[in-house]
Amino acid sequence: MDLILAHRLVAILRLDPLDNVEQLVDVLLDAGVRCLELTLTNPQAPMWVERLMHSNPRFQLGEACLGIGSVRTVDEAKRAMDAGAQFVVTPIVAIGAIRACADRGVPIAAGAYTPTEIAMAWDAGASVVKVFPARSLGPGFIRDVLAPMPHLKLMPTGGIDATNAAEYLRAGAVAVGIGGQLCPQALVDRREWDTIRSAAQRIVAACAT
Repeated sequence: MDLILAHRLVAILRLDPLDNVEQLVDVLLDAGVRCLELTLTNPQAPMWVERLMHSNPRFQLGEACLGIGSVRTVDEAKRAMDAGAQFVVTPIVAIGAIRACADRGVPIAAGAYTPTEIAMAWDAGASVVKVFPARSLGPGFIRDVLAPMPHLKLMPTGGIDATNAAEYLRAGAVAVGIGGQLCPQALVDRREWDTIRSAAQRIVAACAT
């Protein structure tokens, strides 16, 4: 959580296949991204997280963190943690998964949409609430939710890029989650690392403002 709160950006790697993920992770880390999430939409994500945790010293030394997202059940949460995920992300208010992570001291960003869902996720033990999908809500929604509940830590995700990330952060979000705008599948497949690096650098800079 310290890294997420400090760098205010979680890069979501929703990829199929994951053949190029090791080089992609190196490119993103070199660009200044420090928090990365592989998603269970690819069932090989836990295997790759376990491999990256052992092969990349920056995760071992605490210079960066690696998590698993798209977790919806207790079993999936346990699978992610057993693979070595340093944080877990859900797309929904998965109370069982939240509590399983809390019991093991693993930070969890729990997905929620409405103010009631956001409060439920937080009260269940979420470390941060992933407001998802934020695309249709906008920064004003973050500001409005925090007005009566300023204690919440919110991480809007969905539809966020270098042009609007700073708006969400100024509205009170502690971080943003960015996926397709950061590393589109087509660019990864073509191994266009310079293009991906440049896009990541712009997003990192936007989140630092």
